[in-house]
Amino acid sequence: MSPLAHHPGASVTALFQALWPLFALIIGGHAMRRTGFPGEAFWPAAERLNYFILFPALLFSSLANAPLHDPGLARQALAVMLGLGIAWLALLWIKRLRGWSAARFGAIAQGVLRFNTYLGLAAVGSIYGKPGLTLSALMLALMVPTVNVMSVWALSAEGGHSVRALLLPILRNPLILACLAGALLNLAGFHLDGGSERLLNLLAAASLPLGLLCVGAALQPKELRAELPALGWNCAIRLLGMPLLAFAIARTLGLPPMESAVLVLFFALPTAPTAYVLTRQLGGDSHLMAGIITLQTLLSGASLLGILWLLQSGTT
Repeated sequence: MSPLAHHPGASVTALFQALWPLFALIIGGHAMRRTGFPGEAFWPAAERLNYFILFPALLFSSLANAPLHDPGLARQALAVMLGLGIAWLALLWIKRLRGWSAARFGAIAQGVLRFNTYLGLAAVGSIYGKPGLTLSALMLALMVPTVNVMSVWALSAEGGHSVRALLLPILRNPLILACLAGALLNLAGFHLDGGSERLLNLLAAASLPLGLLCVGAALQPKELRAELPALGWNCAIRLLGMPLLAFAIARTLGLPPMESAVLVLFFALPTAPTAYVLTRQLGGDSHLMAGIITLQTLLSGASLLGILWLLQSGTT
């Protein structure tokens, strides 16, 4: 059964209406950066505010209220880890065949494995509302730490870094800490009351639009001029190969329609803009990383719409 077949608003028109405002914000952010509005200093500050405060508030509140005792979560977790594990093993095999350096492999691996959480949550929220956001938060609790471990290892494993140096960026990641805190609060039986849930919802509401504007501001079209073959096949794997892998896993495990659709959507997202920062910090190929981020983001508008439409129309 198609993952979107039972969703009443899952026609191609409804999908387009759900997705185009998100890409309008991305384009708007790029236009604002190019025109110098509201100022160059705004964007780094906005990214830090979102990364350390607003987005963690969204993840924390979603997980604090999530149905963590749902028996179906184990199957969803298995699907996520299978998808990431298969992709990681394939990347290691190709790295060995091609003899990539850690600097190049780190950029390529992040292009395949990482995902734009702002775009993903905004898309799921537009199509599936709060139930979809809750399911997404549960997936992020698994995907964010796993992908960060893989990304840091890919960039650092051949550089003689200690285990502490590999793990420290992961343990300090505010998204991982927010997921962990929200899950622990939930499992301990505490509830958000006294206005705290309202406060977190206000912070969370500001996160996604600001995040999408920052995604647009970070695009670097000038980096598309070099290494077009590498950029092309990396985009094809991320935007087409990964969602096909997720779909095959969802069908094999018999996931329910909405869970299948959310899994496929997250595996179809373009890579995260924060991959550029991590690549620069750990001495990776930042020019290749910037090109991958830009091209994937530009192409993902059409690829996401096409994949979701194919999922919906597969049995109609």
